[in-house]
Amino acid sequence: MMKPEEKQTLNLPFTGICTFGKYPVCDNIEKLSDINADVAVIGVPNDMGTQWKSGARMGPRGVREGSTLYSFGLEGAYDIENDITYLGPKWKVFDVGDVDIVHGDIMQSHDNTEATLQKIVDKGVMPVIIGGDHSITAATGKGVEALGPFHVLQIDAHLDWADHRSGQRYGHGSCIRRLSEMDHVKNIYQYGIRGISSSLKEDVDAARDYGATILSPKQMREKGPENLAALIPEGEKLYITIDIDGIDPSIAPGTGTPSPGGLLYDEVNELLKAVAKHNEVVGFDLVEVAPVYDPTGMTGQTAARIMLDLLSYVLKERELKGER
Repeated sequence: MMKPEEKQTLNLPFTGICTFGKYPVCDNIEKLSDINADVAVIGVPNDMGTQWKSGARMGPRGVREGSTLYSFGLEGAYDIENDITYLGPKWKVFDVGDVDIVHGDIMQSHDNTEATLQKIVDKGVMPVIIGGDHSITAATGKGVEALGPFHVLQIDAHLDWADHRSGQRYGHGSCIRRLSEMDHVKNIYQYGIRGISSSLKEDVDAARDYGATILSPKQMREKGPENLAALIPEGEKLYITIDIDGIDPSIAPGTGTPSPGGLLYDEVNELLKAVAKHNEVVGFDLVEVAPVYDPTGMTGQTAARIMLDLLSYVLKERELKGER
């Protein structure tokens, strides 16, 4: 027991440098292997692919700020419901800053994103990505090619299977179709899809012809998290992409394309826990947080919590396998 007069360094959320989870900074990706890093958190503040409200370029900053709420002491995160401590100090997580974005040039920005992810993967470090709009996932998916072959789990309100919009093939409504064209992507599972006019019928037909599994929130609830995870081949590699608009806007309003009828936090949490046990998660992104539309900051906090939850579950499974 600590004596009452002893002082501690509390590292409260409103103090210090605002990194993801208040994890330490690595200012040079080339150093990741030297410092024996396990995870690199990278921001991609690019929202040039949006078709309606912009603002997701500020997503990495908003999520980082929200994540400080869950950062007390960096001695791990105790789960009172399951009596488990996650993210203990044995895991070396670093915030490596942001991809360099070129204003007005979406393709050069995507090239920078792909190259940066390749560097992280080449160092044997798991990438955790904060968007940015969903167009970045076409670039991150290519950047992590060396981790494949892998399946993709998408949690989203929208299918994102447009081939192009007046020739634009790399907007945020095309990213999952671009993934489907990559040889290292095996199959795609699209959960949370809903809403009138979120996709053209021919886009849905193309996704189903490809072999994608498409489920609405209602269909997801009928199956439950364990059965949803079981649809993905057990034990195989998996990349996860989470669009914050997959969550109901009553919980996460800070996004450019909100869609009523979405998933609740507990539903996403239980799904991610089941998937982390069922598959080898090699990396993930969370996109489309636009802080300007949520003055309460709750969207950034919810996004950060989802990311930390998933990271907790993935690293705990590796820990149980003796990988750390």
